[in-house]
Formats: sequence, structure tokens, C-alpha cells
Amino acid sequence: MPLLDLTSAAQDYLKLIWIGAERAAAPVTVGGLAKSLAISASTASEGVRKLAEAGLVVHARYGHVELTAAGREQAAVLVRRHRLLETFLVEILGYGWDEVHGEADVLEHAVSETLTERIDRLLGHPARDPHGAPIPSTESAADSENEVLLSAAPAGTWLTLTRVSDADPALLRYCAGLGLLPGTELTVAEPRPFAAGTMVRLTGQEAGIEIGPEAADAIWVCPRP
Repeated sequence: MPLLDLTSAAQDYLKLIWIGAERAAAPVTVGGLAKSLAISASTASEGVRKLAEAGLVVHARYGHVELTAAGREQAAVLVRRHRLLETFLVEILGYGWDEVHGEADVLEHAVSETLTERIDRLLGHPARDPHGAPIPSTESAADSENEVLLSAAPAGTWLTLTRVSDADPALLRYCAGLGLLPGTELTVAEPRPFAAGTMVRLTGQEAGIEIGPEAADAIWVCPRP
């Protein structure tokens, strides 16, 4: 099914399923999709059913939702478009990284592939968006295999912050205020007894920073080269 034949709602489902699988924090479920889209579980279930009938997802009753090969191909186009638009808004139009997610959510349903590819050329074919999320190529997904959530990162080794979730503008402003930006080098301290947060120290700083659980689950790191 061509992307143009999918409704905006169907496109949103595919993109969210892709992102959920990419983050691999937990299986994507109908309930999770309903929560992310602020819709009822019955509406989300009906949307997933239609995608399954179109051969774009596989969904066992009361189980998790997975993209088929055709679904991954369609979702990659949407994710690529969204992340290129975010990059364009930041680098060309001067938006802040906390301002672009909602704008890109709207624009991604309207721009053509021709415009998307021209934006890509204008930007110099970026590999990642302003939040550090990998931009799929036209052939395949970008590699993010070495990334782990900060909350699961090993203590005592130097790491590079690779990306921050773009879902919450307040979280992005919080991270920017602490210097937690893509490319930042940091190390994680050993867990403290009864402490809920993750203690990190940035390169060049003596004092540590305690990161709350919600933020630590929205930041990805990888081993420093």
C-alpha cells in the first residue's frame, strides 16, 4: 500500500510502532499506542486491525504489535521525513530543539518525497536529527545498536550521549540546561543505596548531576570511542 493511500492516523500508528521497536524498552502494545496518541483503546485496536488487514503489522490478540517488512518500509519513510523536518526547522529556520516535534508531526503528513529529498540535500544528508535520533536512509534504518538507555548504562566507564527523546519539550529544556546534549561525554557513578536517580559526571566537571528516572529513561548513550 503506497504511503499516500494511508490516512494520517494510520501513518501515526506506523511511526509510533517503529519508534517503540527502535527504543526497545518494552514491546509495543495497543494500550501503549492509545496512550501515546491520546485515544481510546478501542480506537487504537481498530486502527491496528486495519493495518494488519493491509499487511503492515502483525498483532496477536492481547499481544504486542510488530511491523511487517512492508510496514517497516512505510514507517521508515515517515520517521525519515519527521527527523529531516526537525533538522530543517532547527538548522535553517532557527527553531529550538524543544519546539520542533509538534511542528514536524503536522508537516510530515503534508510534504512530498520530492521536498523531503531536497531538504535532505540542502542539509548535507545528516545522519541524526537535532535530538541525536538516527535518520533512516532511503534504503535502511540507521545503526543504533550500541546505544543503551542512561538508566541501564554501566557505571565507571566513559560514555557519549547520543540522543534525547523529543517527546517532551520540558525534558529537552531540562537536559539543555544541564548540558546533556548529543555528543556530551559523561560517566555514571555507582548506584547509591536507596537513591532513585542516576548520578552522572560530565567531562570537565567535578560535581555530579543526579538525573531522575524519567529523564534517565529518555536519554541514550554509547561507549566512548
